[in-house]
Amino acid sequence: MSKYLQMIRKSTDLRQEEIKKAVLSIIHRDGLKNLSTKNLAREVGISEGAIFRHFNTKRDIIMSIMDDVIEDLIENLRKISLEDIPPPERLFKYLCNTVTYLLENQGITILLFSEASYENDAEMLEKLNYIFNNQKQLAGKIISDGIAFGTWDESVSVVDLSSLYMGIPITLNIELILNRENFQQENFCKRMFEFILKILKK
Repeated sequence: MSKYLQMIRKSTDLRQEEIKKAVLSIIHRDGLKNLSTKNLAREVGISEGAIFRHFNTKRDIIMSIMDDVIEDLIENLRKISLEDIPPPERLFKYLCNTVTYLLENQGITILLFSEASYENDAEMLEKLNYIFNNQKQLAGKIISDGIAFGTWDESVSVVDLSSLYMGIPITLNIELILNRENFQQENFCKRMFEFILKILKK
């Protein structure tokens, strides 16, 4: 590939990232109802037509964001779940990495569930299912390891606790809406972690 084509490709990739970040910013700040092509173009600082030179449709933007979640969040969580460190340390790291990702990409939870659910798009639902179930299963693996090592109570249902764990992103979104200016990330991670440990305690 020539240097010129590499520059074009790099420019396209950067613009696509700007568009996706703008989508999340609008949703977080102004709500999903205000995610229009006009508002998106204004947020990025380009024409409406320019958006569709980088993505054919709004759906393509959403699908690309979903792919980013799989690559940037799920694969990172997978690595954490397999790390050779004690399960409590792994679980805390897993939880805090999830919280950090959601804080850095505010609006993503609303976008994923709203678009996939309301559009009833089979491919979107499949990706959403993959994202949701992998988070749940990877958290479950850490919990299972802790039980197997004798660290946590073996009578605890891994399936039920993993499902309960998935409520943390929803709790995070509620806290951000109600207490945005005073939200403390580290405190939130510790509170949620200590809550899970109380359930797991032998």
